[in-house]
Amino acid sequence: MNLVSKAAWRQNLLQQRQNLHPETWRTWSDRLCAHLVMTPLVQQAQIILAYWPLRQEPDLTPLLTDYPKCWGLPRCVGKRLVWHEWQPGDRLHKGKYGLQEPNPDAPVLAANAVDLLLIPAVGCDRVGYRLGYGGGYYDRLFADPAWRAIPAIGITFEFAHMEALPHDPWDQPLNGICTEAGFFAV
Repeated sequence: MNLVSKAAWRQNLLQQRQNLHPETWRTWSDRLCAHLVMTPLVQQAQIILAYWPLRQEPDLTPLLTDYPKCWGLPRCVGKRLVWHEWQPGDRLHKGKYGLQEPNPDAPVLAANAVDLLLIPAVGCDRVGYRLGYGGGYYDRLFADPAWRAIPAIGITFEFAHMEALPHDPWDQPLNGICTEAGFFAV
């Protein structure tokens, strides 16, 4: 896989996302959340891992604050993600890369306790491959069979839901993609 092509895709899609008008971003994020709550994977899950939006990622905070589930958010610890329980009212702290992270003292969520992962993506393709930011955090997470076994939905906007994206042999396809246009099982 040519890293330059992944980098070029990443740059192009991030630029498109940054250029979104705030009202469009809000509308598309709300539509995406409405589609998510209608999917059986979300409805059946008790413990869902998600993210706090950064750089105009689709905003899932309405789900995190209003949808009655047990939520988990990541902290970057070295080169890996550690997942902690989070609930409305819990404070978040600015961590690595400017991410809003839960308190390190919050209970840690192990893979065997988790029902579903909602994963931010710069882009996704029709067969479930995700283009991330290039840090490899989710690649390392999914290298562990316990985490790889958990259903995962890529979260992106429809303009970044591509026919095909470059991927490496170690990339793991997701179980579905959700955009403002709907949920797509893969």
